[in-house]
Amino acid sequence: MAASQYGVDLSALDEVITALNNVLRDMGGTKGKAANNTYLPAGALGKNFSEEEELRNAHAVMKDYIENTILAQIEGLIDDFGKKTKKAKDQYEEAEHASTVTSASGGTSMGV
Repeated sequence: MAASQYGVDLSALDEVITALNNVLRDMGGTKGKAANNTYLPAGALGKNFSEEEELRNAHAVMKDYIENTILAQIEGLIDDFGKKTKKAKDQYEEAEHASTVTSASGGTSMGV
């Protein structure tokens, strides 16, 4: 396939990387809310019934699962995708630079 038949918009890849980094930064707020804004003190659900402690314990288990499993997996997925996007962008950029150097030298490699 000839080089003129394809192209990669490096600025669009930069935008994706920036957007993913912003999402990761914002995830800190989400994790903070999951950790700190869902406190359920004793007696908040009522008093003098046997299921109250069971409900509070279930809440604590779910809170931990959301914070340390679900949010951690989402954060890891976004981070991984961001790193892979940056790597792809860097490789396209290097290929573009190599193509420019090769074209400028009359079609031969500069021996880099």
